[in-house]
Amino acid sequence: MNLDDFISGFAEQFEDTDSSEITAETKFQELDEWSSILVLSVIALVKTQYNKSITGKQIRSCNTVKELFDLVSSL
Repeated sequence: MNLDDFISGFAEQFEDTDSSEITAETKFQELDEWSSILVLSVIALVKTQYNKSITGKQIRSCNTVKELFDLVSSL
């Protein structure tokens, strides 16, 4: 699991946000498109791609994509 692949997969969950806007330092919860549906998409991504379980509460505890990556890596 590496950061670039994680960012790429994370960015694919967004339909209206250009993937070039999403970097390790992106504060994803501040993106206009961020919603509860995207939280579920990220939960599914983590489960299918990394075979790990994450909760909405854990996602909300992260500010940046890098923090989310670090959290998933630690599970």
